[in-house]
Amino acid sequence: MKYLGKTMIMMAAVALFTACGGSASTENSDAEANTSAEEQSAETNTETSDEPMAASGLVNPNLASEADLTNAGLSAELAAQIIEQRPFLTMTALDTELAKTLDEPAREALYAKLFVPMNLNDTPEDDFKIIPGVGDRMAHEFEEYRPYSKLAQFQKEIGKYVDEAEVARLQQYIFVPVELNTASEEDILALPGVGKRMAHEFEEYRPYVNMEQFRKEISKYVDDKELSRLERFVYLNPAE
Repeated sequence: MKYLGKTMIMMAAVALFTACGGSASTENSDAEANTSAEEQSAETNTETSDEPMAASGLVNPNLASEADLTNAGLSAELAAQIIEQRPFLTMTALDTELAKTLDEPAREALYAKLFVPMNLNDTPEDDFKIIPGVGDRMAHEFEEYRPYSKLAQFQKEIGKYVDEAEVARLQQYIFVPVELNTASEEDILALPGVGKRMAHEFEEYRPYVNMEQFRKEISKYVDDKELSRLERFVYLNPAE
């Protein structure tokens, strides 16, 4: 009986050990499954995290969704109105429209978040003052160094007066038009709302003989409104 008692104790211990081991194994499996699920979720979130990137900088009202516009501070009614009337080919045109509803302080606050980029080479000097923080002196400096051939030229010249952070802020509000037949891909990609695919199409049909050719070829990819927006970013040098 004494021997049987020891045997039963040993069997019970083995059973207990096995049960504990099985439980630990299950817990480890569950933990691994949970970790795997979390990693997959993180990867999925990372893949879609570029969707709100436009909201991290200055919103272009000619490209923004209605949600982008309301997040920038417009009412739903005004956002819908902007979408219906766009593209606004100049910031002055948008400012004139918004002035019907918003007073000057409200528009100035809005333009820290939302703006139609200005052409550095043909915007009237006084219109540059619509840019938040740009007064008489800086508006004059914008005009002083015309014509600009590249964005790098703006960075260099305006960098004489303000630091790099302010240059980076200001360049969100402007663009330098590019010559269709000679502009580098980098120069084209610096244009507002022009990505790699469209930059490729700009280059694909070179050499352009006139702007009508540009309109014909690029209209294969975009509608008339977007074509009119893109057209203001480019020009052709006269044929020699």
